Amino acid sequence: MRRLGDLEAEIMDRLWAWQRPTTVREIVDDINEHRPVAYTTVMTVASILYNKGWLLRAKEGRAWVYSPVRSREEYTAALMEDALGTSDDRSAALTHFVEQMGPEEVSALRKALRAAGRRTEA
Repeated sequence: MRRLGDLEAEIMDRLWAWQRPTTVREIVDDINEHRPVAYTTVMTVASILYNKGWLLRAKEGRAWVYSPVRSREEYTAALMEDALGTSDDRSAALTHFVEQMGPEEVSALRKALRAAGRRTEA
């Protein structure tokens, strides 16, 4: 999975945070509070994200509303899987990754592993 470009990430960040179908106008207005961006630029990138399978879109009146296909967490997990796939020794890569984690992250990982173990046993 390719990492999102800067504007793609800005659009997805808003959609993930807002958790509701959103128009390009709403996205543009929010981005313009921080930096200038043209409506047509955001519309084009939203359409590209839709064509790539990242967004769903539906007609609401005359405007399209967009919502994410995957959660931020699913996107992050896919990036981690891709990064892990670049290693010739996945086990060693995982070990190095875990060694960099703090206690709270290690605890969350243990909880996730227990949950995954219960799902495979069922």
